[in-house]
Amino acid sequence: MDKRLLDILVCPLCKSALHYEAKNLELICKADRLAYPIRDDIPVMLVDEARNLSADEVFSN
Repeated sequence: MDKRLLDILVCPLCKSALHYEAKNLELICKADRLAYPIRDDIPVMLVDEARNLSADEVFSN
């Protein structure tokens, strides 16, 4: 994932910073407990495509 792209991407729902999770190829929004997938090196920044995170997942990252 390109560092410059990570610096400008924000959560489309709440506009907070995203955290890159290399293990699962996801961008994590801790505020909304959502994980946006990265497919073919392209972040899918659609709320409908995001995965809901459990409290354990949010606080373990």
